[in-house]
Amino acid sequence: MVRTTSDMNNAVGTASLSGVPAVDTGLCKERMLHRRGILIRSRVISLRKEIFRKSIHLCTAFVPLMLHYLYGLTIAGLFSVLAVYIISEILRLNGKNVPVFSVITEAAARKRDENRFVLGPVTLCCGVLISALLFDETAAAVGIIGLAAGDGLASLFGKMFGEVKIPFTGGKSVVGSLSCFGVIFLLSSLITNNTAAGLVCGFAGMFAEMLPLKDFDNLLIPIVLSAIVQFCF
Repeated sequence: MVRTTSDMNNAVGTASLSGVPAVDTGLCKERMLHRRGILIRSRVISLRKEIFRKSIHLCTAFVPLMLHYLYGLTIAGLFSVLAVYIISEILRLNGKNVPVFSVITEAAARKRDENRFVLGPVTLCCGVLISALLFDETAAAVGIIGLAAGDGLASLFGKMFGEVKIPFTGGKSVVGSLSCFGVIFLLSSLITNNTAAGLVCGFAGMFAEMLPLKDFDNLLIPIVLSAIVQFCF
C-alpha cells in the first residue's frame, strides 16, 4: 500500500495524541554534527598544544652542543631559566603574569595542568642539569638527546597515531613507545658509535617512557640513559 503525505501527517498526529513524541530527525542530525564538531575542535586544540609543548622539548637537543663549547655559561643559563620559571609560575598562580614565561606556559599547558603549577619544564630542566653535572660529555649527550627526541617524538606520534594503547601505562600507545625506541636506538648508536649501546639505550628509554610517571619521566630517562653509557660501555 502506498501512503500519501496526508496519511503520514495523520500518523504523526496520532503518535502525538497517544503520548509518543514525534522524532525530529533533522534536529537529531544537527545535534550529532554539533557534538562531532566540538570533539574535532577539542582534538585539534589538544594536538596544537602537544606540538607546541614538544617543540620546546625538542629544543633541549641543542644543549649538548652548547655544553661542549660553553659549559659553564650553559649550566648557569639552565639554572637561571629554572629559577625564573619557578618564580613566574608562583606569580601566575597568584594572578600575576610574567611576560613571555606565563604566555608560553598557558599555551603549552595540558588539561591536567589547568589551574596548577605546571611541573613539566621543571623536571625537564632538572633532568638535563643532572645529566650534564654527573656524567661525562658523551653519556650526558645520549641522556639529554634521548630525552629531547625520544620522549618528545614518542608523545607527539602517540598523540597523532596512537590508537592502540598499552595496558597499565597511563595511556601510552604502541606507536609512541616504538617511536621512542627507534629514535633513541638510532641517536645513541650514532653518538657512541656503538650499536650494542644504542640497542640497550633504546630498550631502556622505551621502558622508562612507558612508566606512568607523568612529568617525572623527564628525570628518569636522561639519568638512566647517561648511566648506561657511562658505566656499561
